[in-house]
Amino acid sequence: MGGACSRKRDQDGSEENVRRSVSGRYSKSGSSKWLGTSFTRSNSDIQLRKGISPSLLELCVRKVREDIDDFLDKYKTFSMIPRDISQQIFNELVDSHCLNSELLEVFRDCDIEDICLGEYPGVADKWMDVISSQGSSLLSVDLSGSDVTDSALNLLKDCINLQALTLNYCDQISNRGLGHISGLSKLTSLSFKKNNAITAQGMSVFANLVNLAKLDLERCSGIHGGLVHLRGIASLESLNIRCCNCITDADMKPLSGLTNLKELQISCSKVTDLGVSYLKGLHKLVLLNMEGCLVTAACLESIAAFITLSYLNLNRCGLSDDGCGNLTGLKNLKILNLGFNNITDACLVHLKGLTSLESLNLDSCKIGDEGMINLAGLVHLKNLELSDTEVGSNGLRHVSGLANLESLNLSFTLVTDSGLRKLSGLTSLKSLNLDSRHITDTGLAALTCLTGLTHLDLFGARITDFGMNFLRYFKNLRSLEICGGGITDAGVKNIKDLSSLTLLNLSQNCHLTDKTLEVISGLTSLVSLNVSNSRITSAGLHHLKSLKNLRSLSLESCKVTAGEIKKLQSTALSDLVSVRPEQIS
Repeated sequence: MGGACSRKRDQDGSEENVRRSVSGRYSKSGSSKWLGTSFTRSNSDIQLRKGISPSLLELCVRKVREDIDDFLDKYKTFSMIPRDISQQIFNELVDSHCLNSELLEVFRDCDIEDICLGEYPGVADKWMDVISSQGSSLLSVDLSGSDVTDSALNLLKDCINLQALTLNYCDQISNRGLGHISGLSKLTSLSFKKNNAITAQGMSVFANLVNLAKLDLERCSGIHGGLVHLRGIASLESLNIRCCNCITDADMKPLSGLTNLKELQISCSKVTDLGVSYLKGLHKLVLLNMEGCLVTAACLESIAAFITLSYLNLNRCGLSDDGCGNLTGLKNLKILNLGFNNITDACLVHLKGLTSLESLNLDSCKIGDEGMINLAGLVHLKNLELSDTEVGSNGLRHVSGLANLESLNLSFTLVTDSGLRKLSGLTSLKSLNLDSRHITDTGLAALTCLTGLTHLDLFGARITDFGMNFLRYFKNLRSLEICGGGITDAGVKNIKDLSSLTLLNLSQNCHLTDKTLEVISGLTSLVSLNVSNSRITSAGLHHLKSLKNLRSLSLESCKVTAGEIKKLQSTALSDLVSVRPEQIS
């Protein structure tokens, strides 16, 4: 399904969609280390750009940042300034990437409460002396991606009121470092993502952290056997040990007594149906993420006891129809992910009563039109994922009444142009994915009443210049992908007034020339642009100078030189941080 021009999105990335409150973009290699956060701007910059009048305090803080050298020549330290103002100056310097180890020194003994330096370049042990000087005022510290070592953590021992400590991707922290934080008994949140040096032995320190409510050990490969040290932490509400392939059924036993646990993530572990059975007593569970675990539908017998559950992720588990009847009792479910399992239409019968569902993922399941009737009563559905299923145009008639639907993925299905007419009543729809060779200009014409669409993916659809005419109706589009190869510069003229576009993907349209860059030069909100596999040349790049917000530009298989790209970055597009390919020939 889908045809040669279609592409199946990265299925392995589905894990990253769960609880995205912590960045998953960090990379320790070269300049990409800062790519994940380089898109941020200070609050005052954002307000000025949007035309919002900043407060007097914000203007003063911004002025201090701009004239920081002159300020320090006169005052040397911020310790005499009220700490709330010192905090704002500190945040401004971080947001604007102006903070370094020398500037940090002026914040010594300023009683700052929050130090967020996650993924900030250059953070190392020498920064810790000033950070720890905040003493009992310090409440939260994020040093993710830094080069801080075990010995430097010892400096935090006097920060007795510290409540949140985040040390994700800190390669030089080990069991020894854990020992230095054992006295921080007021910690409520602790995170050590992707740390291979922490072992079960080191985790004995956690037994002293009796106020912990949130513990994140995602991708920590050596923690098997260490969860026994959590037994006495009655306050624990959230535990993330996803992508820890060392975790087995035996590790689930110590969790059975954590009766206040509300969120548990054990995806991509070796937990089986037996391990899930140890969790039956966790009656307060609201979120359970088991994606990729070695379970079968038999585990649902245990999960049926979690009547408060609102989020359940069983993507990529070995589920079949047998046992799915246990889903019927989970009346509070709002998000249910069953993608990439062997379930059929017979399983969907058990979803009829889950009327609280707001999001349902059936990606790549063995379902078709017949099962769609069971979804007709899920009137609160906002997100429906049907990608790579046997659902066709007939099945869409059961979806047509879901008036609250905001996101619908029909990529790689059997839906044709005629079926799209059944979607005309979904006026709440904001995101629609039609990556399919079955869709043509005719299908696009049937969607023109969906004027609220903000995201439209027609990656593999057979859209021509004629079909591009219909895009003028979608005035609110922020993201548009049309990569079927059938459009020319003339067709692109139809999107020149879509001023809200922030992402535009026109790759694989080999007839596009530099004229296209001229046409879209007025789309000044663009953040990401992909015109790969086209006839774009270096001569056309000057048309992009007006796109001051552009941060990502893809020009693969185009006649563009690295020198011209660098010139564009240095003279006009200072925010451009991602260019593919990295070495353009």
